[in-house]
Amino acid sequence: MTYDREPRLQRVERDGIAWFSDPLLEAESGIVVAFSTRRGGASDEPWSSLDLAAHTGDDTAAVDENRARLLTALGLDPTLLVTAEQVHGDHVAIVTADDAGRGAIAAAGPRPLPATDAMITSEPGVPLLMMFADCVPVVLVARGPVRSVAVVHAGWRGALCSLTGAAANALAAHAGCAPAQLDAYIGPHIGPCHYDVDADLAEAFRERFAEVTHSASMAAAASRVDLGAAVSQALTRAGLRPQRIAKLGMCTAEHLALFYSYRAEGRTGRHGALAAVLPDV
Repeated sequence: MTYDREPRLQRVERDGIAWFSDPLLEAESGIVVAFSTRRGGASDEPWSSLDLAAHTGDDTAAVDENRARLLTALGLDPTLLVTAEQVHGDHVAIVTADDAGRGAIAAAGPRPLPATDAMITSEPGVPLLMMFADCVPVVLVARGPVRSVAVVHAGWRGALCSLTGAAANALAAHAGCAPAQLDAYIGPHIGPCHYDVDADLAEAFRERFAEVTHSASMAAAASRVDLGAAVSQALTRAGLRPQRIAKLGMCTAEHLALFYSYRAEGRTGRHGALAAVLPDV
């Protein structure tokens, strides 16, 4: 199965909610991809305004309202949403119909999937959501033979252990296709312009990935790591074609009006990466 059109991300706004998506993917394949912004929600400072996370100290009623607004704008059922306890690990979970609604409500109901940093599903109408404030959000898409999606949370630990590559291989196996047939979407994350790490961590990235670090002028012992470049390399090593990887290319610490940044703000909210397979019409 091949597709001529390369994946692309563009800004979409509906009902006061803005996100980045690939509308043609939804039209062609019935698959929703969305990277939310912080605009259009119900949360007060310092979480203003579309905070999607239940663990930031925000009012849980506001978080539930924010999730409902986003999902409704996307044409999805908020009660079927699945979230995860993100722990910067390497566990990839397969989400089934029985998991629908796990973690959907911030302070009640079934709890999120435990200790999970990548989720895969082919269940129609069951949206997957992970939350971010600098880490790299990745959505992977298999258009067939079994339409399937994955959402991956890659901080420095996830990037260093090539979690995105492992998730790509797992998604390809689940969907019955080759990794080269997958599309990948990399959302907003902290860029190398703001991501200083210590020398040992920079060296660990340099050993595993090419051209992902450079010396920072502000400190001789520190380097800046390009997490997005590491994630992209992990995907291509797993077999994805570079032209099938769409990158938003926006630094969270640079674009605080649109996205949350833990490094730049400290106490703050979380934007999200979401994917869903729509039911056949």
